[in-house]
Amino acid sequence: MGESIGLLKVIIVEGKRLAIRDFISSDPYVIVRVGELMEKTKVIKRCLNPVWNEELTFSIKGPVTDLKLEVFDHDRFKFDDKMGHAYLSLQPIMSASKLKRALKLSTGESETNLRKVAPNRDNCLIVDSFVTYVNGEIVQDVYLKLQDVESGELFVKLKWFDFST
Repeated sequence: MGESIGLLKVIIVEGKRLAIRDFISSDPYVIVRVGELMEKTKVIKRCLNPVWNEELTFSIKGPVTDLKLEVFDHDRFKFDDKMGHAYLSLQPIMSASKLKRALKLSTGESETNLRKVAPNRDNCLIVDSFVTYVNGEIVQDVYLKLQDVESGELFVKLKWFDFST
C-alpha cells in the first residue's frame, strides 16, 4: 500500500449507561475500525460506566470515510455479546487541516474552532461537535449514542495529524 497521508489518534475516553449483558453488569470493550484497520481497547470488568482513557493510533494510507465503533461484553466461555455500535464521518476532521493552512494558524495560536459537526444521519452524535485547532493539534471531541441497543453512549476524542503538507 502507499505512503501514509496522516495519523489518526482515537482516544476512547469512557462509556455511559451501557447495556447489561451479564446478570447485573457487563465486561465492556470497544473495537475501533478505520477502513480496513482495527484496534481494540482493554476489557473493563463489571462496569456499565467504564473509563478507558485508551489511545489507539491508525496510520492512514488512503481515503477513509468513517470511524466505526462496536461495543461488546466480554464472555469467557461463549461468544461476546453485542452492546451497540456507533459511527462518525472522518471527513470533517481530515479536511480541517486544509482550513488550518488557509487560515495560516501556527502552534502558538489560541484555541480556534475550524468546523461544527451537527448530529445527522451520517453520524451518531448526541450533541454538536467542533473540530478545533488547539496547541498545534487538530482535535474533535464526540459524544456518540450507541445504535441497535437499549442504552449506551461513548465519549471519544479524535486527533488528526496530516502528513500531506
